[in-house]
Amino acid sequence: MERRAINPWPWPGGAFGFVHGNEVRAAERVLMVSGQTSTGADGQPVHAGDMAAQMAQAVDNLEAVLHEAGLGLSDLVRLNYYTTDLDAFGAAATMGLEKIAASGCQVASTLLEVQRLFHPDLLVEIEATAAS
Repeated sequence: MERRAINPWPWPGGAFGFVHGNEVRAAERVLMVSGQTSTGADGQPVHAGDMAAQMAQAVDNLEAVLHEAGLGLSDLVRLNYYTTDLDAFGAAATMGLEKIAASGCQVASTLLEVQRLFHPDLLVEIEATAAS
């Protein structure tokens, strides 16, 4: 698989850690992952009120889905973030998303503030696309 970052402007890299587009050629597999939240194996929310812990749990859940498919965080090409509190998301992103940053992937990305997720205790949901 070949991946090429598309960045007509220089600002998304560095502090933001994303690209405007990812061109993927000759991918053998593409995995679209449903939104992952801060839930345990029983599907019940965990870490109520703690944005960083919820982000980290959602990333752990995302990583579990990727692993089950034989992929890893470095195979991510797109992430969509949905949060009920944009300010809290920004403040917690460095800690909560450190696994994604450590993987070295630069993804096309969207961040949206929403009124509510499927359970009132949930603060963030992460939807992903991976390719290999």
